[in-house]
Amino acid sequence: MNLYQNQGVAFLTQHGKEDLVRQPLQDRLGCRLMHTQAYDTDRLGTFTGEIARHGSQLDAAREKAKIGMALTQTRIGLASEGAFGADPFGGWMPWNTELLLWVDEERQLEIKGIAQGPAQSLSRWIEITDQLDKLASEAQFPLHYLNLRPAHEDPQYMVKGLRDKASLLQAFEQAKQASSNGLVLVENDLRAFGNPTRQGVIRNALQDLLRQLTSLCPQCASPGYWIAQRIPGLPCKACAHPTQLPIAQRWRCPACQHEAEESLLTRQGADPSLCDVCNP
Repeated sequence: MNLYQNQGVAFLTQHGKEDLVRQPLQDRLGCRLMHTQAYDTDRLGTFTGEIARHGSQLDAAREKAKIGMALTQTRIGLASEGAFGADPFGGWMPWNTELLLWVDEERQLEIKGIAQGPAQSLSRWIEITDQLDKLASEAQFPLHYLNLRPAHEDPQYMVKGLRDKASLLQAFEQAKQASSNGLVLVENDLRAFGNPTRQGVIRNALQDLLRQLTSLCPQCASPGYWIAQRIPGLPCKACAHPTQLPIAQRWRCPACQHEAEESLLTRQGADPSLCDVCNP
């Protein structure tokens, strides 16, 4: 039985994310997505830095869900919040982490769908059109939109959402005239509607969320019964030394806190390439 059949789910966004989540969400849960843009979410922070985000990525998502639920008068809310930085492996690649937060006030539940991956997040100071053409190609323009701003005392002096070459060239020439030193900062627009690479990560976060929402606790039947911890120690299939790969995983219900441990020893042992003894 689907717990959310015909229930309204608030979703506050002004950057087109409703089109990414509506159909999969409604198909899997039978709910009704109630999109609203009656609040300017840029007030909670912008990627371009005019308004700093206060608190964590989760804090911002909670605030969006709370506002959306109040605006639509629902007890279930969905919120999306993205973050950009360096990759967690070598720190050299632009990286995108997406969070989709499901808030169920009636059941006192918060369930988080998370996905991450390489980002299309290029940013560079330039001064001539040849540099602009090169950057636009690297930034996957016009499929991905661009923002630009001149070196200027007023950080609000910015043009966002550039999506065709004529508009880009015009905005670039105007920004050069306004620049204090002739330099213009050109960067990928990271808002969801103008960044297809980010859209893909949001879709992956939605799939992660849906897997959890359709996994019911065997004890209390609440949604969100999911893996809370992976326990390392899977033996190497060559030398039997414990590796960092999981030997078991612990499932937990966010509602009643029921836990169960699942052994992964039925799998083949770890590849020797992942063993600290065989491959130090």
